[in-house]
Amino acid sequence: MFFCQRKELSREKKLQRSYYEVIRDEMDEFVLKYSLVDSYNNFLAQKTPYPFVEIKELKPRAIIPCIEFKLQNSFLIFFIESPLDATHKKHIRYFDANKITKANLTKHKYFHDVKNFHRNLKYIESHGFFNFIKSLLPVDYALLIQPDTVLKKNYALTHFHVRIDWPIADAAEDLAKDLRYISKGLYEKGDKYAENIQKKFFEYYGMSAMAGGRRTAAIVGAQYLRKIQEIATIYVGSSESRTLLKIDEQGISKSVLVKFTRDEIRQIVKLANITQNFFKKNYVIAMEAEKTVCIFNTYYTHTSHAIPPERGRLRKLKVDTNWLTVSGEQILPRPFTVKYPPIPFKIIYS
Repeated sequence: MFFCQRKELSREKKLQRSYYEVIRDEMDEFVLKYSLVDSYNNFLAQKTPYPFVEIKELKPRAIIPCIEFKLQNSFLIFFIESPLDATHKKHIRYFDANKITKANLTKHKYFHDVKNFHRNLKYIESHGFFNFIKSLLPVDYALLIQPDTVLKKNYALTHFHVRIDWPIADAAEDLAKDLRYISKGLYEKGDKYAENIQKKFFEYYGMSAMAGGRRTAAIVGAQYLRKIQEIATIYVGSSESRTLLKIDEQGISKSVLVKFTRDEIRQIVKLANITQNFFKKNYVIAMEAEKTVCIFNTYYTHTSHAIPPERGRLRKLKVDTNWLTVSGEQILPRPFTVKYPPIPFKIIYS
């Protein structure tokens, strides 16, 4: 386990974790809307058909077409339970130059309302926070949300334009050591073995080895943040995969927009024991001809090949084994819907 479980925490830390999880629930809704619903509306505004993800692309080890859709919102957010200390600045590049201050924001072309910026705007509890962060999401590299270093307990957007400066090879080596596929170094068993480990590193995080820059930074950052023994949540929206990928202590999930037929909608409402009108009001993003657009979420679990072996024995990498398996499929309610839960519905292997 790479983070402290709740039973291992002090009462103060338990309260902090509870607060973190509440804030994360709100962040989940915000990024779902921005990455999927707002992207769909971008295409709609330009009278361009939305490039829906094919269901087969949600299978583990699926190959994603390398086509960039500029109207799809892309971004990268690191949301960390406890503040990072200065020892991590070598690999997570957050400094005074990219700290959230009025002086730094004046140099940034995306944030147009600098004159109305005030320092409380960066706190996640502040009115206007989500509009503020939305203006910065298109920035290259990542945004960093963590407890404020002064107030400690208040979560804030502390830095923007945050680069992850840790080689993929080092991240893959770190994971392979944990999983006991190597004992000393990435190249101890030769170049081909090292190459395969790096490919499996991408698979471990639900990606193709050809993943683009933000997605690669997300998984390298996720691996690095295991070192801090705290919960970290990584959100990455991709203009190639058209997905929202979320990585946290519970694993990996992907959310996409999916079109359902009338027959499928009848199945869904029957399974959920709800009416079609209720479903349309609380779960439907849009209607396209005779099809219904909804947010579909997939959870993945690591197989035995991707978890540390019992007794820590060294083992040999088998390239053909699957490291991920689908563990849950569900239709999500519209973002910020409070009362109604996701609806389990399997389509990936049906």
